[in-house]
Amino acid sequence: METLERFLAEHKFLENMKPEFIEQIVGCASNVHFPAGEVICREGRDADKFYFIREGKVALDIHMPQKGSISIMTLEKDSVLGWSWLFPPYRWQFNARAKTDIHAIAVEGACLRAKCFNDHEFGYDILQRFSQILAERLQSTRLQLMDVYSANG
Repeated sequence: METLERFLAEHKFLENMKPEFIEQIVGCASNVHFPAGEVICREGRDADKFYFIREGKVALDIHMPQKGSISIMTLEKDSVLGWSWLFPPYRWQFNARAKTDIHAIAVEGACLRAKCFNDHEFGYDILQRFSQILAERLQSTRLQLMDVYSANG
């Protein structure tokens, strides 16, 4: 049976991470399952976790007044869901819904923040990795906006 430590050590997001850092993450982690259609997180609610998606597809969207839900992107196997746990006020910035059955590893945000605070080298490593996710998602959103506004042009 595959262990959490082995799965995390092989995850692209944690590529080249020191084994002792991966052990710190494992200490805050657990396996979770969400059936298709289940809401994983809601915009504005407490963001107390993030997820390594092992299997399945997750739809991300935001709610816009007078327009309803606007799709942002779909996350799949080997993606990371959530960065809001890292920045105060620790509130989800989007909605996430399981498009298919989801198998994931949940990581408790408060647990990991405490470990980052106590080990600054570990904390810096985590911050760099999540900053990369933020940069990629910002670029993706930018390209979507360019498509929308050029089509209406």
